[in-house]
Amino acid sequence: MPPAGSKDNLSMDTNLQNPILKDMHATGLVPVFNHSDIEVAKRVLDACYKGGVRVFEFTNRSANAPAIFGQLKKHAEQFEGLSLGIGTVFSPEKTREFLDLGAEFIVSPAMIPEMGDYCLENNAIWIPGCGSVTEIFNAKQHGAKLVKIFPGNVLGAGFVKSAKAVFPELAIMPTGGVAPTEENLRSWFDAGVICVGMGSKLISKELLDNKDFKELKNRVRRTLETINKVRS
Repeated sequence: MPPAGSKDNLSMDTNLQNPILKDMHATGLVPVFNHSDIEVAKRVLDACYKGGVRVFEFTNRSANAPAIFGQLKKHAEQFEGLSLGIGTVFSPEKTREFLDLGAEFIVSPAMIPEMGDYCLENNAIWIPGCGSVTEIFNAKQHGAKLVKIFPGNVLGAGFVKSAKAVFPELAIMPTGGVAPTEENLRSWFDAGVICVGMGSKLISKELLDNKDFKELKNRVRRTLETINKVRS
């Protein structure tokens, strides 16, 4: 966790009382990943956990995503303290399907009120994608404790700063275009995010093609070290 008194200190924020949101804040990184091969998905999850990640987002971007997620959820049970959620969800129906498969949080690229209402009724964490102050306000009205700023590379850290000026207690996670460089990560954490979602900039096609899961583990570890550095 960031040191007391740092710009990222959110100890007063009741939004972060949930254990999963606390873990997101503590590590500062949520890998975002999809693959249609369960063995590849398992190896990626293994590498990220060994690298220090404790919250992982699999995404609903392939026809067999529910089947892969169900198997990945069972695989994840061996890892103490790991929370596995699902992203790229757009309806209450898909939300229900993945919650039944054991998803511990639901992420959407869009702010869909019906999803928020369903998650609120079922005591599930809902992280909607928002691109305006109006969407952020509506997300909070429908139960969101953390919002996803998407696409991050389009909205930028300046948008986060402006949103935090209006909603100072807001917990924010940018996704889309976030890179594991000190310059990029510093811009986001200086703006006030609690964590970042990172996909292909972290889990690159090259690493997957080469099946270099050892380097993926090391890349995750280095990214977490960089996040700690920019927060201090």
